[in-house]
Amino acid sequence: MATQRCYYEVLGVERTSDGGTISSAYRKLAIRYHPDKNPGDDEAVARFKECAEAFEVLSDDEKRARYDRFGHAGVNGAGGGGGGHFHDVNDIFSAFGDIFGDMFAGGGGPGRARPGRDVRCDVTLTLHEAANGCEKEVEFQRHETCETCSGSGAAAGSSRETCGYCGGAGRVIQSAGIIRMQTTCPACHGEGSTVKRPCGDCRGAGQKLRKVVTKVKIPAGVDDGMRVRISGEGEPSPAGGPRGDCYCFVSVLQHPLFEREGQHLVCRVPISYTQAALGSKVEIPTLQGKTDFEVPPGTQSGEVFRMPGKGMPDPRRRGLGDLLVQVTIEVPKKLSKEEKQKLRELAQLEHKNVAPERKTFFGQLKEYFKHEDEPAQAEESK
Repeated sequence: MATQRCYYEVLGVERTSDGGTISSAYRKLAIRYHPDKNPGDDEAVARFKECAEAFEVLSDDEKRARYDRFGHAGVNGAGGGGGGHFHDVNDIFSAFGDIFGDMFAGGGGPGRARPGRDVRCDVTLTLHEAANGCEKEVEFQRHETCETCSGSGAAAGSSRETCGYCGGAGRVIQSAGIIRMQTTCPACHGEGSTVKRPCGDCRGAGQKLRKVVTKVKIPAGVDDGMRVRISGEGEPSPAGGPRGDCYCFVSVLQHPLFEREGQHLVCRVPISYTQAALGSKVEIPTLQGKTDFEVPPGTQSGEVFRMPGKGMPDPRRRGLGDLLVQVTIEVPKKLSKEEKQKLRELAQLEHKNVAPERKTFFGQLKEYFKHEDEPAQAEESK
């Protein structure tokens, strides 16, 4: 980390706190930021490591005394100040396994094989596919066993050799005062063996990146931005554990007639003034097809009507959303001579002033100034 925070601040304890308080605070934070609870969250992993570094120092009386006196400079190489002993999250599990116990199965502690990494793919759906659920073919990349070396990483005619640094254990014991910590072997990176003559095809990795094509079942009701897990389709475990998972991220295309609001759909339907005033039956679209909708007399522009059960399903529970029909009154831009006449008759009945028919702009201008001059003439005659 670029700037180190105070270890007491990291754990949220006072400088006068005893060992029990420090252990309790660390345990709560470790559970909160544990990678198994925050998959794919790099910030949570960083906080998890930061808490472990702080606990490593503050739980040891000698290191804590040096830290209290000299700060981070007094514990460089012990905690996080000089890089520490933690190469990855698994090292933290090994160092503080008694605190975690079996709380996180598969968390990578002693005797546990870590699962492989998760991978990602993307799928694009229409609104109808999202509403009904479907099966889609997806593509992504993941590492597979190298066929040339059968996954050993060794060139033909050679084989992997037991690591001389850890004796094949994959882990080494480091002592710091009264604390003995088990960490991943830096020579073989926890594999327990090394390769002197690496495979030319995979360069000693034992795996190669390959394209995978598979199918994913999309549940009905998924929304844009949701993800669907394909279990066991991720990266293979480097320690013989289960494969990771593939997470399929969903994108839903915009629909020309419907707007989505969670489980509900909004459809905007244009109607005429007469339909709004007198009421009428109009044909509207739904996800299931066309249907008739009764517009009640006196409907106002922008008014919303609810059609229960005509919306989207919820992928997490049973039930359907609603279709919200919003009507808008359209004013025609062009009218026939007969339509104009009828509207003027209606205006007279309503005692409304409407613009008289005029052929040209200049005719309108002449009429306007004529009305403007009449009050002035009346004043002069007084």
